[in-house]
Amino acid sequence: MAGLEEQVMDVICDPLFIFSGGGGELIAVNALASRKWLVVVYREMEDDGFVITAFFTRRTRWFRRRQQVWP
Repeated sequence: MAGLEEQVMDVICDPLFIFSGGGGELIAVNALASRKWLVVVYREMEDDGFVITAFFTRRTRWFRRRQQVWP
């Protein structure tokens, strides 16, 4: 994901969906062209936060099984 920091931050700031993770993390998802999704797993702290991982996928089943937090 080197060089895509801005795109990763865009997904966190303006996601299509947010799902809850298993350990308190959040999963932000945005659709890209040609049925690809950018998935960003991150954690929010009181005054801060950090990205755990980010990746592209075409498989949506694993995150659609999770509880949708937003919208």
